[in-house]
Amino acid sequence: MRNQFELLAPGGDIESIKAAIAAGADAIYCGLDNFNARNRATNLTFDNLSGVVRLAHEHNCKIFLTLNIIILESEIPAIIRLLNKLVNTKIDGVIVQDIGLFYILKEHFKDLDVHASTQANTHNDGQIFFLNKLTASRVNLSRELNIKEIKHLAQVGHEHNVLMEVFVHGSYCIGFSGLCYISSVKNGSSGNRGRCSQPCRDKYQTTEAGKDYPLNLKDNSAYSNLEELADAGVYSLKVEGRIKKSHYVYTVVDNWRKQIDNFCDGNELFTDTTELYTVFNRDFSNSYLVGDINKNMFIDNPRDHSAKHFSKVYNCTTEESVKQVKKKLYDDKTAIITTVAEKIKDFNTDKLPLSITVSVQANCPLTVSVSTPDRTFKVYSDNPVIHSDKYTLEQDVIEKWLNNLNNAEYYIESLCVDHIKEGVFLPFNELTAIKEQIFFNLNGDKARIAPIDAPKVKKLPKLQDKPSLSVLISSKQGIDLCASTTADIYYQLPDSLHHELPRLVDLFTENEQLIPWFPSILIGENYTAAVKFLDQVQPKLIVTNNTGIAHSAYEKGIDWIAGPYLNVTNSFSLLCMKEEFNCVGSFISNEINKKQIKPIARPDNFKLFYSIYHPILLMTSRQCLFHQTVGCKKKAFDAKCLRKCKKSASIINLKDASFVLDKQKGDHNSLYSEHNFLNTEISSDLEGMFSSFFVDLRDIKTQTTVKEDKASVIQLFQNLINGGEGARQALEHAILPTTNAQYKKGL
Repeated sequence: MRNQFELLAPGGDIESIKAAIAAGADAIYCGLDNFNARNRATNLTFDNLSGVVRLAHEHNCKIFLTLNIIILESEIPAIIRLLNKLVNTKIDGVIVQDIGLFYILKEHFKDLDVHASTQANTHNDGQIFFLNKLTASRVNLSRELNIKEIKHLAQVGHEHNVLMEVFVHGSYCIGFSGLCYISSVKNGSSGNRGRCSQPCRDKYQTTEAGKDYPLNLKDNSAYSNLEELADAGVYSLKVEGRIKKSHYVYTVVDNWRKQIDNFCDGNELFTDTTELYTVFNRDFSNSYLVGDINKNMFIDNPRDHSAKHFSKVYNCTTEESVKQVKKKLYDDKTAIITTVAEKIKDFNTDKLPLSITVSVQANCPLTVSVSTPDRTFKVYSDNPVIHSDKYTLEQDVIEKWLNNLNNAEYYIESLCVDHIKEGVFLPFNELTAIKEQIFFNLNGDKARIAPIDAPKVKKLPKLQDKPSLSVLISSKQGIDLCASTTADIYYQLPDSLHHELPRLVDLFTENEQLIPWFPSILIGENYTAAVKFLDQVQPKLIVTNNTGIAHSAYEKGIDWIAGPYLNVTNSFSLLCMKEEFNCVGSFISNEINKKQIKPIARPDNFKLFYSIYHPILLMTSRQCLFHQTVGCKKKAFDAKCLRKCKKSASIINLKDASFVLDKQKGDHNSLYSEHNFLNTEISSDLEGMFSSFFVDLRDIKTQTTVKEDKASVIQLFQNLINGGEGARQALEHAILPTTNAQYKKGL
């Protein structure tokens, strides 16, 4: 029964990895010192990776390596070099976010098992189909899903040989993963690059609801929900915490190990959470999992809640009694640290020593004897050595020949060449064959995979035609713009598409010139409605920010454009979407700058898009962002709120920067930057690269003021694209204040 679940633990450094192994983790996810989404963790170097994998495997524990960030074009050669090394290690899988990296792995590194990161934000059937086509064997589902939604997706996964992984303990994010740009915009530290500075945990000016930390959620814990997770068909239970210390990792994993084993033995679940509250926590909630998205999920303190929790448990009423609680906590944590140190003291991740003896007699095959700490084997040349006066097997030649046996897993402790006769020689190809056989034996009878060169995407000539203009609207009133402009008009579909489906089908049937714009989040019945929309409207072209709809469009033969929230930053993402899913065009991410955009190569017969004006989305949340700000009469956020609520407010941080809370009818809560993005420079900076420039004219109430009506604004942007004299100045006078800081800074 234990195999019903995998207990997947975090490993931010070697000590935490050892602690997770000691506590009984079935698998550990960890990152190297680059290309992973926990840049603040200590992480591993490639040199100590093999030792970690060996130690884990000795304890029947797997190691998954996180490569879960978006990849810049300039980084493609480096990621290929890394993959060339990883494919010859014994790691059990890699965790990926970037679409281009999925493609590279599928095309060139088929031996690596691929998992989809939480950053892929998987929450509907189509996304599982999309990722499965890119060879993902498992997906980490969005943390916001409830058990009913998880069960449905697990069933879909089982039907397509894709395992489901769910976060069951650790930090909650207030925003959907992969769609949170607040750290990127505020600090230039993108969550999509593993550098989130966690501004959602920051202190803000006290809100109308009396809260100082209005975006701060309690921690996630599904400790009491094992039965429901088993019934749902979840395979991997994932603990968050790669920036947590080893005593935290040990405590949480140990408690979950005991809970899982107890459940699998047919016993009632444990209910004592004392140890979980002893290590770092912000109090616990399982509200997303049980489908009760309520105001009690928030806590107005991002720091450790342990002392407050136990002060309440022990009914502390005096300062002295609280001090006693804190002292006990300190003693308990010290005891855990001591326990962990004792349990892992003999865990060795050092490189293994090799003792090598090279011997040969005249007219006999060359013999290499190799000893590791647990075995000895011999390798022979296919042919006898030959006599040579000029080229001979001397000690320095042999040392150079065997030098790359000093690698991430082994080092040559001793090399004996006393048994080689003078004046003997063996051709280079035979020496190479011997060394490959040594590698084969050391690598568990698995041949080394030859490295590949970094693939290149052909750079096409610059486009000669001026870019077209495309415009996003979200209300019926804006449709009149279609008659007054040659720009393409995109119409945003709501997140709660299910309840609006008949009206929207009629709207698009009556206005065939409208191009549907699909949102990033389409959960459950709203995803099903989106697929029905495609069937009933049969549009010639769509824009989608959701890979589930991208897959559906591909299956139905509908041309589709990848929207800006698919975070496209390299040529291989473009190539992947075109070759695998018949995509016809893609937006380039607004997180990257001129230098990072310029080397991106578009595939043949493929269009590139760039948003030159839009309100800057900081995050989208399944929570209600008004509970902690201006207050809300309802205690919980439900489907009715999603459909009908329309509100706006703002929060101000301690540096007087304002963020706009916006809730449109039919959409999830969103947070926007106070000033809209306007980049008038790109039309001349990257001339001949983009087929279309995009402007977002939805009515999002930021502090940016637009002095002209929408038809006039469209004309101003058209003048800019056409190179009209004074067009840039006219736009900057008509729309202000604005920012293009992301374009200047990049990732």
